[in-house]
Amino acid sequence: MRFFTFTRWNHAIEHATIHILSRMTPFTSMAGRSNSRGFYIYGDIPTDTVRQAVNEAIQRLRAGERHLALHPNCGTNMLASATLAAGGTIFGITSMRRRGWIEQAPAGVLGALIGVLLGQLVGVRLQARVTTDAHLPPVQVAAIERKQLGKHVYHWVRLHYET
Repeated sequence: MRFFTFTRWNHAIEHATIHILSRMTPFTSMAGRSNSRGFYIYGDIPTDTVRQAVNEAIQRLRAGERHLALHPNCGTNMLASATLAAGGTIFGITSMRRRGWIEQAPAGVLGALIGVLLGQLVGVRLQARVTTDAHLPPVQVAAIERKQLGKHVYHWVRLHYET
């Protein structure tokens, strides 16, 4: 259970950090991935800027800015949208029984579109209730390591909780 709790806290801090980095370094491509020990920030960003953003993210989440824990480009949203789009497509096609594929195609596309739109709403709700938790205990940055794999730069942010 602690694994899941720590991952949810780290996911919230990762999202808040990306919100802040997006403001600090506009037009910089970045992504993140969390686990129970911390999170990765993928993107060519100076380490001092990452450190500043992580510290600000923690401070702002602990001050009550819980909206920072939710991000529109989170993988949770993508998974929810893909799942509901697939379900909508299947529903649309199977509701047009005994018809040719030309007649089924518009119903499948409409089902997929509805699934994608609903997926965004469901994804944000899943983030808020399942995959992130912005109610942080005291936490501090244990280490930030800059790594490079070929041309790709990323940072590993390790966190320490006082629980």
